[in-house]
Amino acid sequence: MLRVAGRRLSSSLSWRPAATVGARGPLAGAGGPGRYDDDGSAYQRRFAIESPFFTAARGFSSAETLVPRNQDAGLAELPATVAALKNPNSKILYDQYNHERYPPGDPSKRAFAYFVLSGGRFVYASLLRLLVLKFVLSMSAIFIRRRTDDDIKLANSVDVASLRHPEQDAERVKNPEWLVVIGVCTHLGCIPLPNSGDFGGWFCPCHGSHYDISGRIRKGPAPYNLEVPTYSFLEDNKMLIG
Repeated sequence: MLRVAGRRLSSSLSWRPAATVGARGPLAGAGGPGRYDDDGSAYQRRFAIESPFFTAARGFSSAETLVPRNQDAGLAELPATVAALKNPNSKILYDQYNHERYPPGDPSKRAFAYFVLSGGRFVYASLLRLLVLKFVLSMSAIFIRRRTDDDIKLANSVDVASLRHPEQDAERVKNPEWLVVIGVCTHLGCIPLPNSGDFGGWFCPCHGSHYDISGRIRKGPAPYNLEVPTYSFLEDNKMLIG
């Protein structure tokens, strides 16, 4: 309210002639009719307002004066957004010194950084490979074979020291009557055929690996025996695998 009143009052008084203002009557600081200066010249009528109210109003009105469009004085000291609000134009000065730029790294430490990055990639690849293999094995076929007494005797009569991957038959079964193995060849992941091969167990048709009645590798390129999954017997005729 004070700003609007001050603006209206200052604009209305600035366009009135001095004679018209003085004709309304003498105010504080205005000379009356018939007053002369010391040199004898007629005293020019002036309009002076010394009231504190009008002084404050005139101060508020002058503080909000916009900077002319053809002048950029003082805008560089203000933020870009404030300067754009006070004097809208296409020449906006942005502060380009508030961004930090880190110096380049020490060349002596680049070898260590490269080593960490490269080693981390190998570790990530190995972990990913293990996860993929575990997922594939979880979806693989399971071979469950019920063995006879002759099969059990044949599995226990093998010389373990002569095997490529030595394991006792008792280490691979929880119940000698039941053999549980994962149906994936340990060479390249093919599915071996049951009741085939030279040892009456499984035969891999891809590269010719032979497994015996206990799932142990006996001949061919496979490096390990058929894997035995985690399982448990819930009852005599019920099994939980995994």
